[in-house]
Amino acid sequence: MAMISDRVGPNLDPAAALFHSLGDPRRLAIMQRMTLGEVRVGDLAGDLGLAQSTVSGHVACLRDCGLVQGRTQGRSVYYSLARPELMNLLAAADALLAATGSAVTLCPSYGIAARQHRQDHATTR
Repeated sequence: MAMISDRVGPNLDPAAALFHSLGDPRRLAIMQRMTLGEVRVGDLAGDLGLAQSTVSGHVACLRDCGLVQGRTQGRSVYYSLARPELMNLLAAADALLAATGSAVTLCPSYGIAARQHRQDHATTR
């Protein structure tokens, strides 16, 4: 049985993995903050109001995906976007969201209400 990506053209699995890695609001917030320049995990945690362990896990995910890189200086590691193309991708996402208005936010499968429903369901287990 052929996969969908085999029928529609080139393998779309890498693109799907990229968008999945960007699919968490906390990872997007981390990357958005990195558009301003290098930052340490502790500073990200303070800026975003998240636990340092949470930020570390998300930064590790982004680093493993090749989206973020670290530079060691003394005992600190400063993280930044690994590719300048990410700035264009984030800007394009902002433009697309502005153009679609609330359609994405209200999407019954992936919008805010759907995410809240999944979170509520996960906490009642």
